[in-house]
Amino acid sequence: MSPSARVALVTGAGTGIGKAAARALLKEGYRVALAGRRRERLEETAAESGAGERALVVPADVADPGSVRALFARTREAFGRLDVLFNNAGTGAPGVLLEDLAFDQWKRVVDVNLTGLFLCTQEAFRIMKSQDPRGGRIINNGSISAHAPRPNSAPYTATKHAVTGLTRSTSLDGRKYDIACSQIDVGNARTDLAARMAKGVPQANGGVAPEPLMDVEHVGRAVVYLAGLPLDVNVLFMTIMATKMPFVGRG
Repeated sequence: MSPSARVALVTGAGTGIGKAAARALLKEGYRVALAGRRRERLEETAAESGAGERALVVPADVADPGSVRALFARTREAFGRLDVLFNNAGTGAPGVLLEDLAFDQWKRVVDVNLTGLFLCTQEAFRIMKSQDPRGGRIINNGSISAHAPRPNSAPYTATKHAVTGLTRSTSLDGRKYDIACSQIDVGNARTDLAARMAKGVPQANGGVAPEPLMDVEHVGRAVVYLAGLPLDVNVLFMTIMATKMPFVGRG
């Protein structure tokens, strides 16, 4: 199936990694549903892409089951099918001591990063298993935090480790429907959220140090690569990162 006939849905498409992935998919010729909580940011992504009617703006909250159902229904109504889901929407909590974290702060991260990803995966299954041609690909944004924590990041790290388990379960449970599942773990992409890393962020040894960043467009191209694989091929886990970020090694 040519890219122009394929349909993708990107959550968190208004900013950062989601925006880069959505723009890259649109550039490749996909029809893309842009999901996120802020309509104006989604409309900016659509306008900057110059993709016209191939970009569908659908404000949605992935933590709300009704909102998720409406998002996927709107996508299928507009485009007729779904070939790729990029589960990218995520949030973090304030970098406070673990023992000082409020319950509501913990719950919001779990609701968005884990429950939201599950709800979107469930709706994608329902469409992908019943369409013709059958099947599709789900790509989960796992993050470097799916492997190793930063200081004072318990909610984000816990949910990203859980995403890895959900990726494996989705990959297994999707086999019978020709649904493949991949996880992309991104480290230090230059986004508005991560820009502060260049000035210095807390390290495991108690110090503060600047960290290298990579252009977020590389992440968009990686998502396009995963999306374009035939369904009998899968990259289960991919790590893309700034080469010199402090991830591999000690200290």
